[in-house]
Order: sequence, then structure tokens, then C-alpha cells
Amino acid sequence: MLGGMKLFSYFRSSAAFRVRIALGLKGLPYDYAAVHLARGEQLQADYRSTHPDALVPVLEDEGELLTQSVAIMEYLDEVHTDAPLLPASPLAKARVRALALSIACEIHPLNNLRVLKFLQAEMGLPDTSKDRWYHHWTRQGLESFETQLLKLDAWQQARGGAAPGTFCFGDTPTQADCCLVPLIFNARRFAVPLEGLPRTMAAFEACMALPAFQAAIPDACPDAPR
Repeated sequence: MLGGMKLFSYFRSSAAFRVRIALGLKGLPYDYAAVHLARGEQLQADYRSTHPDALVPVLEDEGELLTQSVAIMEYLDEVHTDAPLLPASPLAKARVRALALSIACEIHPLNNLRVLKFLQAEMGLPDTSKDRWYHHWTRQGLESFETQLLKLDAWQQARGGAAPGTFCFGDTPTQADCCLVPLIFNARRFAVPLEGLPRTMAAFEACMALPAFQAAIPDACPDAPR
């Protein structure tokens, strides 16, 4: 669709949720194209021609198809420079990217829908074992994320920076926040314990006070059950 953006999304997809947040933070309008992952619509040939991995999100912009949520967020940051999702300095940028990738590469791949379905359909795990898997890897990842946030706060202060900001890094949302919020939404959905994560949950609550995050939540998506 030349001249506009279209986001192929599923309301419960964490990766698509990240991009919805990023688009909202930058005030960018887009058309929403639902791909129902639980029904296998991503496996249909016409969709796989747009994304061979059979995943969401896919962002169509000026006729170009872009995949992978972190790559899409970085593309948006480079093309639409208002409301940057990464700090300016190379070192701070690397720190924020590391936070985002800690979620996108270390936690989420172990717990996404296709992995959970494989554990049950192919490995024969009952719901209780599947949930134990989900809880273990999500909680372990969040504890690591909490430690990383505290270390980043200390790093900033040691370099003469201000006191810890409201969000994951500083006083405006970054790529790390775009990744954190969907993770917490899914953790709550699966009843993962979230106590003992004060810095992480403070960043989450700060994000959820902003309209861009509120508008991107699963229940606000056109394909969410009504």
C-alpha cells in the first residue's frame, strides 16, 4: 500500500505489541491487518510469502515489507526521528539495546505461542507442566532484567548522570520499555509472580500512564474478542 503503513498483527503477540507501542509513541497512523496466530492464519501460503518465518509483526511501508519487531522499531527511529526510542550516545544506546534484546532474544523466544504449542502437541506436556515452563523462564528473565536496570541506574549515576529515571532509561520511553510492557502483560496473563521487582514494575506503571501504551494493549486491538 504505497503512501501509508499497514501493520500485520495479532492482538496477543508480544512482538506486534512492541511495534504498536512504537508507532503510537511516534504518532504514526497505520492500518491494522489481523493475522490470527492461534488459528494458524500465519501458515497460509499468501501470508508466508510476506514473512517466511510465519510470524508477526510485518510492517508494510511505502510498498516495503519489514519483519522482526526490533528491526522495525529501529527503522521507525531512523525514518521518523521525533520521539526517539534510543538515546543519543553510542554507549547509552548499546545499554538500552541490551535491555530490549534481553527480552526479545532471551525471554520471549522460550515462551512464545509456537513453543508452547509444541511442548503440548509434540512433547505431550500437560497444562501444569507448560505453565511451569512459562513461569520459570519468565520469572528468571525478569529477575535478570531487574538487576540490569539497577546496574544501569548505578552506571548513569557513576558517570555524573541524574538520578534513575521514570522509565527503563531516563525520563522518556525507549525501545526497552516497548519490549518490557508486552512481557509484563503476558506474565500477568499466565499468573507469573511479579513481586520483588520494584524497579521493573515502576517502569511498567510509568509506561501504562501514557496514551501510546494504553492504545496499544491487546484489548484495544481490532481483533481482540469483544
